[in-house]
Amino acid sequence: MTKPIISTPLPNDEAYEADEVPEALAPECRHWLAEAGEHGQRIDRVLVASLPAFSRAWLQNLIGQGALQLNGSLCTKPAHKVRVGDRIEIELRPTAQASAFVPEPMALQPVYEDAHLLVLNKPVGLVVHPAAGHWSGTLLNGLLAHHAGAATLPRAGIVHRLDKDTSGLMVVAKTQPCFDALVRQIALRQVHRVYLALVHGAWRHGPQHTIEQPIGRDPRQRLRMAVLGPEHSGAKPALTHVRPLALGSQCSLLGCKLHTGRTHQIRVHLAWAGHALVADTLYGGPPALGLQRQALHAHQLALRHPVSGEWMCWCSEAPPDLMQALAAAQLQYNDESLWSLDSEPATP
Repeated sequence: MTKPIISTPLPNDEAYEADEVPEALAPECRHWLAEAGEHGQRIDRVLVASLPAFSRAWLQNLIGQGALQLNGSLCTKPAHKVRVGDRIEIELRPTAQASAFVPEPMALQPVYEDAHLLVLNKPVGLVVHPAAGHWSGTLLNGLLAHHAGAATLPRAGIVHRLDKDTSGLMVVAKTQPCFDALVRQIALRQVHRVYLALVHGAWRHGPQHTIEQPIGRDPRQRLRMAVLGPEHSGAKPALTHVRPLALGSQCSLLGCKLHTGRTHQIRVHLAWAGHALVADTLYGGPPALGLQRQALHAHQLALRHPVSGEWMCWCSEAPPDLMQALAAAQLQYNDESLWSLDSEPATP
């Protein structure tokens, strides 16, 4: 006979109004009476046997958080021995990951939107997709609140990402056919992206510079990417086209056009070329000119609309912090030196 385990919802956390707690995240309580076969066993082993959907490590974590009571009293020792007839009560608190796919209203900055896709201007500091340390407050959470269809799409329609501290243009799908079409365009290098990059040093290369170096995980520091030699199996081809826009003796402003889209590609390629981004400490660029985040902005985005077939191009001006840094460096630029994306360019 299956042991009766009763599941009841717990009251909402007092820090929230009742309608502010997502139903999926409301804590749940399981309770039952210990049977003869559980007498003398460790409480964490009893929990694992009774709640097989949860790992022993996670249940031990709950015990340490004070989520377990025996006979109405707090129990914080996983090794505590159970006695027959003990009333076991545990609060199944949601994990941090459980909040990752919860809608969170936020002020998105749309540049263009129709029934099929959304082009937005991502601000500095906004994480695009949930990950360790950022399980909520991400663009994905905002998209889930922005339109109902996001919940039915992979990654809520996100087809490419920007780093947390990189600002600028992103495209997001709103339907599955659009998602599939955008993924294909990106894979075929048919989505064109141009970035503004403020780097340390006087530009030492020519007016048309190509960096074609494979990128992979840095074997010496796993949080970084790096240019890797052919002996590293994890390296992937990466190609960045660079044009200088404004030159100074201490800093230079560059236009960078992605041909591939590897993780941290522009940051890695420019550091490898001897011009680390201003305030990109991960890749050797110290803060300067008042900037405390890497000086990278997704300035232009162009693609063929997946439904209408129309060639579309958008531009996002540099945000205030980057403009202030340019003024401090006495650098001025205009878009005339950049690639024209008003009509579909030939893929290099």
